[in-house]
Amino acid sequence: MDPSKRQKYVLVTGGAGYIGSHTVVELLSAGYAIVVMDNMYLNDINIEALRRVERLSGRPVQFFKGDVTCVSDLQRVFSLYNFWAVIHFAAIKAVGQSTRIPLDYYYNNVTGSLLLLRVMKEFNVKNIVFSSSATVYGEPDKCPVDETARVGPVTNPYGRTKLFVEEMLRDLCASDPDWNACLLRYFNPVGAHPSGLIGEHPQGIPNNLMPYVIRVLQGRSPYVHIYGSDYDTVDGTGVRDYIHVCDLATGHVAALKKLDTKPGCVAYNLGTGVGLSVMEIVKTMEKATQKKIPYKIEDRRPGDIATCTADASLANRELGWYPTRGVEEMCEDMWRWTRKNPMGYDGEILVSDEDDDSS
Repeated sequence: MDPSKRQKYVLVTGGAGYIGSHTVVELLSAGYAIVVMDNMYLNDINIEALRRVERLSGRPVQFFKGDVTCVSDLQRVFSLYNFWAVIHFAAIKAVGQSTRIPLDYYYNNVTGSLLLLRVMKEFNVKNIVFSSSATVYGEPDKCPVDETARVGPVTNPYGRTKLFVEEMLRDLCASDPDWNACLLRYFNPVGAHPSGLIGEHPQGIPNNLMPYVIRVLQGRSPYVHIYGSDYDTVDGTGVRDYIHVCDLATGHVAALKKLDTKPGCVAYNLGTGVGLSVMEIVKTMEKATQKKIPYKIEDRRPGDIATCTADASLANRELGWYPTRGVEEMCEDMWRWTRKNPMGYDGEILVSDEDDDSS
């Protein structure tokens, strides 16, 4: 068969992870033909996530076990399928961990992306949606932060890996007008699929607020650490922009559609524009769970700022994308996932759909 007449696929690297799995559900629901490539670093966990994606979507997931740092894996999957675009999630992503093992982060996130782009070029696949991060802004020079804000200096190795890959993509698109890249800068993804079937499975002690709140609710940590209560904010605690993971997932579908318009290299913030304080998150989670959450006020951390929220109006205008879920749904969906899966993907679902009265 003429290769040009074969079915065209989208490759989703790291598609078994937290954001990747939610995006795969949305892609399948939108009718895209996709292939998930994942190195299955968390083998049983990632396999179970994809099984549940199939259950939610009612469609089989075509899966290829491979690593973006392995050229032969990349060449093999590109030879098997007729790809027209890639959504690139595959990365390690803990800010604190990146300061301890920076070489691992540079190798996996930067070298892996470089090898992926080289193989894409080899197979003449020149469309990519890149999973970036608001960490590329460093300490923002304005708030709300829009895409014209200065990028860098970035304060940790994880954020620098995202910025370096963004720069690679900008240079690549400038060198060849056939390349198109959507750089999606996430703010603070939280929540879970409303079914409670898929969600976040943190490894070790979480760095982010919402997973840590869950850990306290489960009795696995004594209290929530609140760093600083004297900021110039609504209640003195730091304010951030939180976005529901399902809204984030629909942003990737919108970015994939944007690639059809040959946009070159474009960056979009994915956030709500609504600032929520640490204390507001704690209180909303208390309401969602009907449980008291102990906390301890501690000193500010170096480098923390009072407020950081997104101006996502560019994504609203150019992608036709708008977040639809508020903080109450973020907390309710995260708690539903936790109630059904107290050990994440490691155990059986404890609450059936019929028994779940948490919404």
